[in-house]
Amino acid sequence: MEVRAQQQNRFERLFSDSEFNRFGLICVILTIVGCLGGIAVGLGAINNVVALTAVIVPTMATLSLLLAVSPMRWIMGAATVCVSLDLILILYYTLA
Repeated sequence: MEVRAQQQNRFERLFSDSEFNRFGLICVILTIVGCLGGIAVGLGAINNVVALTAVIVPTMATLSLLLAVSPMRWIMGAATVCVSLDLILILYYTLA
């Protein structure tokens, strides 16, 4: 009987090792989410209620998950959504 290890790509390893690297990832996520949210609001989301809500809700959800010591899978998912929305709004307000 042979046991074969399955190969994991970098993205899968990031999620599987995230609980081990929890405290380092929390620092990185906190910095990136906070800074990108502030930049998106500063570039123009402050003038539009819908855009401001689109920045604030995922940012606060991610920060709340960090504070509640939720599973890293939830935190990584919320951070991915938050960073994606922030980058889209930053590009929109930069090009507009």
